[in-house]
Amino acid sequence: MPPAVLPGALPLPIIDEIVIDRPVLKRMRRGWWRDILEMIVLIVVIYTIVNLMTARAIVEGPSMQPNFYTSQLIIVNLFSYYFTTPQRGDVIVLHNPSESCKDVIAKNAGTAVLLPNNTNNGCDDLIKRIIGLPNETIQIKGGHVSINGVLIDEPYIAHFCTTGCDGLWHTDSQQYFVLGDNRSNSLDSHAFGPINRGLIVGRAWIRYWPLPDLGLIPRPTYGTIPAAIPEPTAAATDSP
Repeated sequence: MPPAVLPGALPLPIIDEIVIDRPVLKRMRRGWWRDILEMIVLIVVIYTIVNLMTARAIVEGPSMQPNFYTSQLIIVNLFSYYFTTPQRGDVIVLHNPSESCKDVIAKNAGTAVLLPNNTNNGCDDLIKRIIGLPNETIQIKGGHVSINGVLIDEPYIAHFCTTGCDGLWHTDSQQYFVLGDNRSNSLDSHAFGPINRGLIVGRAWIRYWPLPDLGLIPRPTYGTIPAAIPEPTAAATDSP
C-alpha cells in the first residue's frame, strides 16, 4: 500500500534498490625492475643493521676448551648490554686489560673486535666467561669457585685448576671477574684481576662455524647467591 500523501505535498519517489559503489583493490602495474630495486634496498638495510649490532670473531687458542676451539667462528652481540647488564655465565668478548694494550685499544677505537693480526702487538681481544659480578667476593680454592661464600657448580669445566689458581678477589660496582673454561691454560682474572665494565665488547651470541656446532651460545644457571658476605663483628668481651 503506497504511503499517504498530505494535501498540497508532492508524493515521495519510491526507491526499489540502492546501489553503493564499493572500492576494489587492484594490483598496481609496475616494471619488474622496481621489484628488484626494492629487494636490493631491503637487503642493504638489513645488512647495515646487522653489521651495526653485531661483529664476527674467530676463536684463537685453548683458553675456552672444551667448549670453544681454535678457528670456530662466532657472532658477537654488540648491543646486548645496552638493554641489560652482563650476567653470570655469559661468554663475552673483551679488550685485553693489560696496561701495555691501552694504546692499541685507543688507536683502534673504531674497530668493534680486535682480531688476531700483526698490528695488535699481542693485544687481541679475549673470549672469557663472566663468573663474578659487581660488588662480590670471589674465592678460588682447590680450583673451585665460591661467590660470596657459596660454592658454584660449573659442569662446563672438564678439568679444574689445581696449581697456581687459588686466591681471593673483590669486585667494585663497575667490575667483573672473568675466567676461561680451560682454567689451567687461560689468561684471565687469575692473572689480571677483575676487569672494568668498559672493557667488555659484547656477548658471544651465536656460533656459526663449523656448521655442526651452529647454534646459540647458552648461559648456564648457578642458583641463588647472596648479595654479599656479612661483615665480621668483633666478639664482645667482659670488662675487667
